[in-house]
Amino acid sequence: MPVSVRYIVEDVEAAIRFYRDHLDFQLELHPAPGFAMLSRGDLRLLLNTPGRQGGGAGQALPDGSLPRPGGWNRFQIATDDLEAAVDRLTAAGVRFRSATVTGRGGKQVLLEDPSGNPVELFEPFER
Repeated sequence: MPVSVRYIVEDVEAAIRFYRDHLDFQLELHPAPGFAMLSRGDLRLLLNTPGRQGGGAGQALPDGSLPRPGGWNRFQIATDDLEAAVDRLTAAGVRFRSATVTGRGGKQVLLEDPSGNPVELFEPFER
């Protein structure tokens, strides 16, 4: 069963191109300018813009505040060769939030989609 993650983005078209062209997502649904659904394996990525155009997830809260992109929550994409992925994405002009970091389980780097939402690329240590 797929797992869904929702990201608020400023520009759905730019986000579609980013996830499709750089991270191998497939466009599943794009019924309106403020919403799209992409997939990669069992992950469904729901993209909404802030405001009424972004559907229910983009609408203001009772206090008037709108959802916005960014933050630190993220999903992780595993890779067999983090260095090659970073080189390829750097050459494509993708923004990175961090340099490669080595932890207990492997190496990781945070990149950002066009709205500043983080995505983690992770290369696990061999077990």
